[in-house]
Amino acid sequence: MYSVIPYQAAYALSVSQIFHEAIHAIDDLQYSPAHKAAWSAKPRSSYHWHKRLSRSRAWIVVDTSQIVAGRPKCCGFINLETRFYSLGYIDSLYVHPEHQGNGLARALYEGLELWAKDRGYPELSVDASILSKEVFLSYGFKVKHRSYQEKLGQVIMGFLMSKSL
Repeated sequence: MYSVIPYQAAYALSVSQIFHEAIHAIDDLQYSPAHKAAWSAKPRSSYHWHKRLSRSRAWIVVDTSQIVAGRPKCCGFINLETRFYSLGYIDSLYVHPEHQGNGLARALYEGLELWAKDRGYPELSVDASILSKEVFLSYGFKVKHRSYQEKLGQVIMGFLMSKSL
C-alpha cells in the first residue's frame, strides 16, 4: 500500500539512492551513459538531499507494506520551489525503477498541485527530461521550449514546460 507524506529528514539517504538509480535505469537510447554519469555520477550525500528538500516543499511516497530501518520504504519523491524567484518550479520528480508504472508519480504530482492551488500559485513549471515530458503533458503541462543543462561537460536536453492553475 502506497501513501504520500511530507518529506522527513530520515528519508534523505533513500531519496539520494532513488535519484541515482532512476537516472541510471534510463535506456541508453534516451540518454547516453556519459549523460547519465554527468547527471548522477554517484549518489549524493544525505546532507545534500536534506538541505535541497528542506529549502522547498517536498513529499515522498512510501510503501507501507515494506518496513526498512523501522519505517515505510521510500519509493519516490517530488519537490516544489517556494521562494519568490522560483515560485512554483517543480525541481524534482523521481520514482524508483522498481516502482515505476504504479501511478506513484501521478500521486506525488496531484498532491503537489493541490497544495499549490490551495496557496494561490498561478502556475507550475518544470524542466522535464525526454522521458518525463510525456508524463507532464498528461498532467496538462504545455511545452514552452527546449532547454539545455550543462553538467560535467555534458549537455543534457530537456523541455521547459508550464501549466496554469
